[in-house]
This record gives sequence, C-alpha cells and structure tokens, in this order.
Amino acid sequence: MSSYQPRIAIIGAGPAGLTLGVLLHKHGIPFTIFELRQEPTEEELLKPAGSLDLHEESGIAAIKECGLLEEFASFTGDCTEADRVCNMYGDLLYADEGELAKRPEIARPKIIKLLLSNLPASSIKWGHKLMSVKASGLSDPAETELDFGEHGKDTFDLVIGADGAWSRVRALLTEEKPHYAGMYIITLDIRQIASRHPRLAEWIGTGSLQCLGNRHGICTQRSMQGSARIYIFISVEDEHFAATSGLNKKTAAQAKEQLLCDNSLFSLWGSMIKELVAAACDDESIYKPGQTIDIKPLYTLPVGYTWEHHLGATLVGDAAHLMNPPAGQGVNLAMKDSLMLAQAIIKAHAIVDQDPALFRGTLDTLITDFERNMSVAAKEIADMTMKINDIQFGSDDAATVMANFFRSCGES
Repeated sequence: MSSYQPRIAIIGAGPAGLTLGVLLHKHGIPFTIFELRQEPTEEELLKPAGSLDLHEESGIAAIKECGLLEEFASFTGDCTEADRVCNMYGDLLYADEGELAKRPEIARPKIIKLLLSNLPASSIKWGHKLMSVKASGLSDPAETELDFGEHGKDTFDLVIGADGAWSRVRALLTEEKPHYAGMYIITLDIRQIASRHPRLAEWIGTGSLQCLGNRHGICTQRSMQGSARIYIFISVEDEHFAATSGLNKKTAAQAKEQLLCDNSLFSLWGSMIKELVAAACDDESIYKPGQTIDIKPLYTLPVGYTWEHHLGATLVGDAAHLMNPPAGQGVNLAMKDSLMLAQAIIKAHAIVDQDPALFRGTLDTLITDFERNMSVAAKEIADMTMKINDIQFGSDDAATVMANFFRSCGES
C-alpha cells in the first residue's frame, strides 16, 4: 500500500472553503485551509448577520453530502422563508408568509460554526495572508508555490482558491478582474427589534422584505439575537460614490440625514421606510460608536468568462464567478462548486494506492471536467441573477415588477 498523500491547500475559510474541507475530511483526504482573518470567537459568531437561503439542488445537497442535514436544521429558524415586497412608499404589493418557499434560512455565522465544528482545528491556519501564488518551477512544474509572507512559502500539488472577489489564486489563472456593477450597498443592523421597535418588527415580518423604487432598494432580513439586518442598495454610475458623496467618512448617525434628506437617495420614500433606516442608523451608533458606516461598491466578473486550465490550481465560489448578491445565489453556487470539486478529488484519491503515479494525471482530467461543468452552471445562474437584478433595480417602479415576478413563480 502506498503512503503517498497529495498536498492540498484551500485558500479561504468561508462557506465554500469550509464545505470542501469537511467533504475531504470525511473521506480521509488531507488538506490545509489558509485564512487571512483570525479565528472567530464565540462572541463574534453570535453577532447579527445576514441570512442565507440554501437551495435543495446546491447548498442543501452539499450539507447532505457532509452528513450534517440534521445538525443544520437545528441552526435554522432566526429568519423564516416569508417574503414581502413594498414600493418606495411602503405599500405592500406582495406577501408570501413562507407557504411557497422550500429554502431554509441560516445565518452566515451559524453555517460557519456548523462547518468549523466538523473540521479538526489543526486543518486551518488562521491569520495567514496570501501574498502571491505561482508555479513552483522546482522539482515538479505541477506544484504551486504559496507565499504567506512572515509565515513563509510552501508548495502544494493542488491549490484551491476559495478566497473571494479579489482572489489571489485567480491571478495565477487569468488576468480577468472584477468590474464595478453600478451599485453600492450599505449594511446596518437593528438589535432586539421586536422589543425595541415592535411596530417596525411587525411591518418587516419574520423573513425578508424588499422595498424597491427609483432604482434603489432597502431590504431586510430577520437574523440572530432577535435582530434585523438592513441592506441599502444605491444604484449609481460613480464607482467612487462613497468618497465623492462623503459617506465613507461619516458614522451611521452622520449619514442618516444625508440618506433621508437627499432627493436622489431616500428623501421621497415612505415614512415607515425612513423610520426603519433612521432606527438602523441610530442602533449602529449605539453599538458601534465612532465607526464609519459600512458602505461598499459591488463588483462582478464577466458572465461566462473562463480561464485556461492550469495544472495544480483551480477556483470555487466568488473567486471563480463573482455575481451581485441581491438574488441570493452566491453561497449556493459556491457550496455546489465545493461539492463537485470534492467529488473529483475523492475519485482521483481512490486510485492513489493502486498507482500513485496516476493520481495527478487523473486529478487533472477530473478538475478540467469540473471547471467545464462549473462554468456552464455558473453562466446559467449568472444570467438568472442579472435578470433578477434588472427586475429589482432596472426601473423606477421595480416593486410592481418584482411582485408580479414572485406571483408568476408561485403559479408555475
């Protein structure tokens, strides 16, 4: 029996990287996950956050393959599957209290906690900033060299970039970079909303709410610790809007007046929506005194782009196919990528003991197939995401279009 074990590096400890790690660990395949951030504390994993709705054919399929479906179910429930759509004046145009949806919601920190709890602590190297990636050019051109700066350099048989929008691993495979998507997002939280703001809590409901109009959006999700997460989407051609508007230097309290008094933003919106934004800005000021508001531009990769296959490296998730978040497809596609890639690695690993020399060739062929299949699936989802984004933000009366879209989905 051969003692050969492939050296596998996974860059990024988000849902994609952790899902891949759990699947490989389940099959006894060694790997190391390298993550820029420090290990999250229990307190950090309990903070308010956005919720992710997992789909049966992707996110849930990966959870099932990890053997975690029962445990996963115990982590859900902070946000129901209810959906509401309002226009910019706060008028309710559509409501589904969860009867039509079959996609369980889970807070992002909880899925991270679930996956982390099923990985050996020794398999993750926290606080490792990847400086560069290159073909090693040493004993074997298939090896990929990773430079972690103060943590040194190392080589691997396979490097998987699960390192998000600005992936360092992607730079080894392609010169393609994300481009500005024409939109900014501001993220806020209201803690203990039911007890502190009962009228707002009843209005937004137990699941998700979208208020759409003038090509902007204010969307909410119920989340952990009785909180509500507020996303403010601003359509603007200026890629540097945060700086030119001055919002990037303001606290939430300071930004509140600008957001609610500027006609090009939300001054013309309904009273309940403005009350919601004001409450969120005030809450952020209490819990994050002195911090500037969380405002970021959104970026995407070109739909359908591909890279020339490179022996020894590949990508999953946002590193491979970055899309706008409002359609909620990112985590599902990322976890499906990890499931498909794990299946390829497991299949190649099964022949190692029979003939280790065949491992790399077999793995290379399987990963080539994986990348081809991933590209096809990603293009289909990206096309759908662009369609939904256009529905949400493509017209001044997007709420009516979105409500009609939801109704058509319920009828099909």
